[in-house]
Amino acid sequence: MLTVPAYLPEGSEKHVTKACIIPQRKPRESTDMTSNPGTLYVVATPIGNLEDLSPRARATLAAVDLVAAEDTRHTGRLLKHFGIETRQLALHDHNEQEAVPKVVGLLQEGRSVALVSDAGTPLVSDPGYRLVDAAHANDIPVVAIPGPSATIAAVSAAGLPSDRFSFEGFLPSKTEARRTVLNQLATEPRTMVFYESVHRVAATLQDMADAFGADRLAFIGREISKAHEQNVRGTLAELLAAVQHGDIVSKGEFVVVVAGQPPADEEGAVDASRLLTELVAVLPGKQAVEIVSRISGRKKNDLYKEMLALKNAE
Repeated sequence: MLTVPAYLPEGSEKHVTKACIIPQRKPRESTDMTSNPGTLYVVATPIGNLEDLSPRARATLAAVDLVAAEDTRHTGRLLKHFGIETRQLALHDHNEQEAVPKVVGLLQEGRSVALVSDAGTPLVSDPGYRLVDAAHANDIPVVAIPGPSATIAAVSAAGLPSDRFSFEGFLPSKTEARRTVLNQLATEPRTMVFYESVHRVAATLQDMADAFGADRLAFIGREISKAHEQNVRGTLAELLAAVQHGDIVSKGEFVVVVAGQPPADEEGAVDASRLLTELVAVLPGKQAVEIVSRISGRKKNDLYKEMLALKNAE
């Protein structure tokens, strides 16, 4: 089984490049490896700044027999930057059915494989689940080489409660499906993390404001760890306005972190039922429901039923 050094071996200074130190690859022992399965390394790679690749990740990528990459061209540039010449094999959403058995076969022969995605930690909204699942099913050791993650980076910079949070990934691209998901999350008490594309971020923020309330506190991390990174916190209404006015640039990749619904007894929390009762007395029912939903984050359907009950009780 491959052993990745946790330190730089003596004499490795002769392998210095301007970016890092690459440990020298040791020759494989001439023992029969067919009965001793290799190891699958799940390796986190940079989400922007190449210097975020850890020394352990560099050593792993240099020492394994194969790198299973989401995009071999993209990963090839990373490997070249660090002077790593390990052979690659493409493994992505469209070829996993064919590629996974091939990689598992190599692991069973005693070969070591590093699984990487285009950026960040594999399997977090990236391919790789089927390979890791198959490795476990075949009693092949799986080792995580931790490192960059857009999710963790955004949560750490957002200044929102992080003792518990929910990773929601990419929302549906179609408007109605997206709104349905957001309405289902309107009463989620945990901080929520979403990935979004530049083409939909404004529409998504608008839908979030409608579902969670325009005053719900949130955070946008744009192009995290890259040259033109932006980290902005504000209410959903403020973030939407910043995107619409160009203060948050419409380029690159977005992570949106949204505070969960505050507990009902939290200081400053909205008593939605009491507010609805007061507004129904002076406004049309539908308008009262819209206002209470925006402020409290409660679902419109639930509020509408409550409003009808108030009307019937009059």
